[in-house]
Amino acid sequence: MPQAPFGKAEIEAILPHRDPFLLLDKVIELDPGRKVVATRLVRADDWWFPGHFPQRPVMPGVLIVEAMAQAGAVAVLVEEENRGKIAFFAGIDDCRFKRVVSPGETLTLTCEIDAIRGPIGRGKASATVDGALAARGTLTFAVER
Repeated sequence: MPQAPFGKAEIEAILPHRDPFLLLDKVIELDPGRKVVATRLVRADDWWFPGHFPQRPVMPGVLIVEAMAQAGAVAVLVEEENRGKIAFFAGIDDCRFKRVVSPGETLTLTCEIDAIRGPIGRGKASATVDGALAARGTLTFAVER
């Protein structure tokens, strides 16, 4: 198991996601099965900006949610019994967006796992930029068996 902080190579050893859909650059804190803190530098050349929006580039909210989910998946899939499996996104509750995320900003993604019962789990996730809340929600996931 890698020790935080670690980068993309170690993230790719845990998650099945790959570019251009891998939305994490670094894991800066990890308590397996409990909590993860990861980052993503939002780059001007990210694939979604030419269409969202050409005159005012904004990271789509659904991709912020996906980045939070990928962070949470690291906390779950790093555990020995889940190695090599996929954590499927099963739901999100109480999701709120508080600010736009623009190129050049770094998202800090935090997910604290609340409960796991069998293959189903829930975690509280947030995305911040320089300490300001960008998005939050409660994520539900299902680990394949």
